[in-house]
Amino acid sequence: MDHQYGRLVSRAAFAATIMALMLLLIKIYAWWYSGSVSLLASVVDSLVDIAASLTNVLVVRYSLQPADEDHRFGHGKAESLAALAQSMFISGSALFLLLTGFKHLVEPQLMQGTGLGVVVTLIALFSTLILVSFQRWVIRKTRSQVVRADMLHYQADVMMNGAILIALVLSWHGFLQADALFALGIGIYILYSALRMGHEAVQVLLDRALPDEERQEIISIVSGWPGIDGAHELRTRISGPTRFIQLHLEMNDSLALVDAHKVAEQMELALLRKFPGSDIIIHIDPCSVVPLDRRGQYEL
Repeated sequence: MDHQYGRLVSRAAFAATIMALMLLLIKIYAWWYSGSVSLLASVVDSLVDIAASLTNVLVVRYSLQPADEDHRFGHGKAESLAALAQSMFISGSALFLLLTGFKHLVEPQLMQGTGLGVVVTLIALFSTLILVSFQRWVIRKTRSQVVRADMLHYQADVMMNGAILIALVLSWHGFLQADALFALGIGIYILYSALRMGHEAVQVLLDRALPDEERQEIISIVSGWPGIDGAHELRTRISGPTRFIQLHLEMNDSLALVDAHKVAEQMELALLRKFPGSDIIIHIDPCSVVPLDRRGQYEL
């Protein structure tokens, strides 16, 4: 799994970097020629895209390094740190865009070369749609947080390019404030998306538990297993591609230790089939040591 994960995530990061570089060059020329503040917003966003995607390439390589003496749980949280850094970069570009948009709203400027701007924006729109579709496929395969963060601001790019098209057409027909108004709207959306992405990264860094549906799946597997009378103290978290699962299994007092160990091993294999690549720790408790009010239950 780690090999496939690294291969897919690296490809997604590389594709995003190449796409951002290509679009940046086209957008810089279109902005210089037209003077559109919406196109300037797109240029700034492409600069952030390049910085973020290059960071992702480096972070993915580091996060996939195996656990070592100083990092016993691996390096997976580097992905969350990268996502948090991306949210800061994107927030900064959104604030810059809001300030620039407000300035042009107060002092609207006549644009030139609107036709070129429309062509460039269409190229950017369709190119970004292709990239987002590829990233979405990678996320379904890997659940990578760093690719999810990357896809988030490329989704914002799709909306931005659509809004820029409308703004350019309206400005072409004499509504000069449209360019600035759409830039302000795009800036607000990007800022909101960045803050949401940062919150998600912080939650992973703080070891938030796996989603309720995944924890319920764990309990469903455990509750139907022969030889297990209950389970409690389920603790879960995720770091990069790896889920960490810890739980206590309750077994009959008369069960021999070697037999209890076999049951726990079988349970671990069942959980690994459902959640490949997970790091699982199972503690065995005789039923008699579990408080009566908790005995025989299966607790999340």
